[in-house]
Amino acid sequence: MRVSDAAQGTAEWTALRLGKATGSRFADVLAAGKGLTRRAYATQLALEIVTGQPLDTFTTLAMETGVEREPVARAEYEALTGNFVTEVGFCLHEHLPCGVSPDGLVDDDGGVEIKCPRERTHADYLSLPAEPPGYTAQIQGSMWVTQRKWWDFVSFNPAFPPNARLIVRRIYRDEAYIARLEESITQFSAEVQNTVALIRNYRNPQLTQAA
Repeated sequence: MRVSDAAQGTAEWTALRLGKATGSRFADVLAAGKGLTRRAYATQLALEIVTGQPLDTFTTLAMETGVEREPVARAEYEALTGNFVTEVGFCLHEHLPCGVSPDGLVDDDGGVEIKCPRERTHADYLSLPAEPPGYTAQIQGSMWVTQRKWWDFVSFNPAFPPNARLIVRRIYRDEAYIARLEESITQFSAEVQNTVALIRNYRNPQLTQAA
């Protein structure tokens, strides 16, 4: 992989992500067939390639809260596990147009994905033996791109008492899942390029006939 030192959220980081499938959207790429979500994402990336401008800039209050709490969650994770987390920017796949922005890398073999959800969601996570299914593609995709062996899913909510405010679940590589993800990303990248060609080469038939 290729690792950028550009801080997440900066203009340089945003530019590196243009037109590339990213970890938080890997689940959309895995959508069966050419589902509406997958097609919409392919169109978004194609437009980013054609225009050079990001289209996915929407944020919510919950997302902003998560960003604010993430440094505290990272520090608590380090204190609980003894792991030192190295923050990185955008990690690009070695040959496919995709990448991930990990919440941190740990030593030579691990990484961490930090979520700071609302109280009800955090409470739901307490009883789960592994990561919530909605984050499997992102976590396995992060291990795929960074070539890591394990990834810790972390959920943090400071409203809970000390024993329950930090959840840590270790996830290991699923080679079959990663192989399926790589195949899907390869096919999806071709779909994006086909859409780019369609946009760039389109000519209105009526105007062409009039000319």
